[in-house]
Amino acid sequence: MQTFNIFTDEIDSIPSGKADFLLAASVTKTCEIQGITQAGIPGKIWLTPTLDAEFIINQKVFSLDELAETPTGVPTPAIITRAIHNLIPFSSVEILDLGLKVLPQNCIVSNFDIPISDSIVSGANIDAKSIFEKGMRAGKNYELKGNYLILAECVPSGTTTAAATALALGYECRDSFSSSFLNAPNSIKSQTIDKALSLINEDMSNFEKLSLVSDNMLIFCAGFLLEASRRFHIVLAGGTQMAACLLVAEKLREDVLMRVKHENITLATTAWVKNDKNSDIAHILSFLSDKPHAVYTTFSFEQASIPILKKYDEGEAKEGVGAGAALGYAYANNINNKKLLETIEYIMFTI
Repeated sequence: MQTFNIFTDEIDSIPSGKADFLLAASVTKTCEIQGITQAGIPGKIWLTPTLDAEFIINQKVFSLDELAETPTGVPTPAIITRAIHNLIPFSSVEILDLGLKVLPQNCIVSNFDIPISDSIVSGANIDAKSIFEKGMRAGKNYELKGNYLILAECVPSGTTTAAATALALGYECRDSFSSSFLNAPNSIKSQTIDKALSLINEDMSNFEKLSLVSDNMLIFCAGFLLEASRRFHIVLAGGTQMAACLLVAEKLREDVLMRVKHENITLATTAWVKNDKNSDIAHILSFLSDKPHAVYTTFSFEQASIPILKKYDEGEAKEGVGAGAALGYAYANNINNKKLLETIEYIMFTI
């Protein structure tokens, strides 16, 4: 295990010390489009954020009999985040309900009265300005318990809504977004994005566009980080979705006359995202006016005794539920690959 800079591939790190962990969890009905995502149980994809939230806090799920996994059997990245929490506990672990169909049980949940968003094919039906303002208020009022904050996400089909969001805001990076699939279903995703983009026009404001083609997490977290980063360091935990979140923050700062405090923001992802040949996170980040601090952490399941875990190294799942930032957190706290793998497998054997 080691952490590297996304742009230079030189050795790098996330901040040292203890981290708070916030999971921004939401559902977009875009995930109901047949074949667009495999981030969860077929027919119950909308349960994925609920189950992941329950698991990272409790190491068990309550809203279903089993942990979410892909149709090929790959378990959620929440197992990585939870294992790291067992080894070096986060200062706190809390859930942001940004539109969930089922509330997670036995979790600390902050509710913002945000409904799940509709499919971007017919219009997401989001009040983007209100959600952005709620994010700003939450970021302004958040009380840090540790040394810095890890802000993670769980939004099934979120890479599709992130791509539509970036394109709607004028960033030309259609083919740069990753997928939970080994081989992304590009035709389905492209058709979905095209239908979404057909709903907007140049005369619309940024908020009007986002209300039709985006998702709650991207908008809320953009507002959150603009305010919170004025006071402490935030590690955006995720891949191309969180890269899109930075694009949203940069675009909307003009509407609220704020600057993005890049020196207090790090994006942290996995090597599986960085090395994904079907996406390009560095390209997405290159549209920002200031080059952000962005890192990835290597980790391998090559020595795993549970064969299905090796599919991560083959390119399935890749990221989610804060896995990349959690790996960076583990490395910064002197956890090695062997120790983490043993902890993950122990969890797998006991659930």
